Amino acid sequence: MKDLKWQMKGRRSEKLTERFVGSYKVKEIISSNAIELELPKSIRIHPVVNVSRVQLYRPQVKGQKKTPPKLVIIKREEEFEVEKIINKRTVRGKKKFLVR
Repeated sequence: MKDLKWQMKGRRSEKLTERFVGSYKVKEIISSNAIELELPKSIRIHPVVNVSRVQLYRPQVKGQKKTPPKLVIIKREEEFEVEKIINKRTVRGKKKFLVR
């Protein structure tokens, strides 16, 4: 499901919240526009939602990395090993790099 306002509680910015929440089973198809979902009790919303709010679950793409790379410790400081610098920019006088 997307765009649930309940997930905003305790968050500083709406743009930093998850775009989609969970993967839930469809309990019943109410009509061509509405379905009922099996939601946990911790989610306090109505279980019947419009089909435009639901997307088909897609598993993780093969080869996609979910875990961050391992740290390399050099001179007692944690660093990441950089494969390639993709882009760079300056923000408020500090250089920032997009790396792979």
